[in-house]
Amino acid sequence: MSGLDLGPRTKGERMYGRFRASVAAVGAVLVMAGCSSSGEDSDGTSSKPVSQQPKDKDPYWVNPDGKAADQVAAYEREGKDEEAELIRRIAEQPTANWVGPEDPEAEVRDITRAAQEADRDALLVLYNIPHRDCGQYSGGGAADADAYRSWIDAVVKGIGDRPTTVVLEPDAVLHLVDGCTPQQFHEERYQLLWGAVEKLKSAEGTKVYVDAGNAGWGKPEQIFEPLKRAGVQIADGFSVNVSNFYSTADSVRYGKELSAKVGGKPFVVDTSRNGNGPHAEGDPSERWCNPPGRALGEVPTTVTGDPQVHAFLWIKRPGESDGECKGGPKAGDWWPEYALGLARAAKG
Repeated sequence: MSGLDLGPRTKGERMYGRFRASVAAVGAVLVMAGCSSSGEDSDGTSSKPVSQQPKDKDPYWVNPDGKAADQVAAYEREGKDEEAELIRRIAEQPTANWVGPEDPEAEVRDITRAAQEADRDALLVLYNIPHRDCGQYSGGGAADADAYRSWIDAVVKGIGDRPTTVVLEPDAVLHLVDGCTPQQFHEERYQLLWGAVEKLKSAEGTKVYVDAGNAGWGKPEQIFEPLKRAGVQIADGFSVNVSNFYSTADSVRYGKELSAKVGGKPFVVDTSRNGNGPHAEGDPSERWCNPPGRALGEVPTTVTGDPQVHAFLWIKRPGESDGECKGGPKAGDWWPEYALGLARAAKG
């Protein structure tokens, strides 16, 4: 299996300064106006604001100035009403914030404060483990173990006591099991993951889900012990299908098989792009990378009908590229054409 996406990676890709400014502006607007951004564009034209979802069904924060919301506004200015409404299907759902390497304390503080001011919880993904993604599309990560620990400390300070859910290190455990990560890095990675769970759980109101791969890999008997060594026992649970396309039914089945081997721990499922299931054609090693014909999946909610499934979440942000494959831009860059395809193919 190749590495996943996953959110923007570098300072340039993330446009970090712009993000911080937009989150700060969102916070100010939320204080004055309640729960959504202003409905007026910079050119003075009016646009329908992006609003929060009902808290009893989905407690997570919708960023009213995210990339999808920006695209909605752009299409509206261009008179492309159909396209705007399609992208609004993405813009009005809460998606995870992938924390970058630059000033994580300030970034996380901005996100969690904006969420709290909207009376919602923040949803974060931490994806900075050393030797990340085995050097593939999303390769990189912290320079070494000490740098990673310092980064985690900064994230915890940024969270403070604000309600936050964290998905911890997509693929980090899976790549210890599937042979992708060299053996000499295994023990260090287990220590870093366990330590990260401990530190994050020290923040009041923080929930942590350690990533556990996907149904396509589907080998609970091989990953459950490594998942325990990574700290799932002291976490709130684990995550499945992050940035992947396996159906919700298959993901829940995989999650339950794995849960039975780790003391009944609950889990969350990434449903962001699994509406049509996985792509079955082309090179198997790259079916995960910007596959055509995919669709948005179930909208995010904590009302799953199953106590073992804590939430369906949009962890991968729909419309952001998996990498420079099939004509896509860099991993994490916004790709409006792909976003439109996901929304058009969505059921319901």
